Amino acid sequence: MKGTRRVDFVFGIGYDDDIDKARQVIEGIINTDERVLKDPAPMVAVSELADSSVNFVARAWTAAGDYWSFYFDTTDPVSPARCPCV
Repeated sequence: MKGTRRVDFVFGIGYDDDIDKARQVIEGIINTDERVLKDPAPMVAVSELADSSVNFVARAWTAAGDYWSFYFDTTDPVSPARCPCV
């Protein structure tokens, strides 16, 4: 798709953490960001059962010009995009 880029993330949680809640939080962050394209749809899935974490892969498509701002806003745990309370 010309003019778009796929943004890939890996998020890890502990084995004692709530997998369903983690998935909901990740999906909520991605699905509420207006820079994320609806088609193709974003996806979040457990990708690895590592030694000390359960890893999720999250993939979303954005306009090419939004790639880095979306990537950094989503990765930064205190960014306004993730936590409007900041």
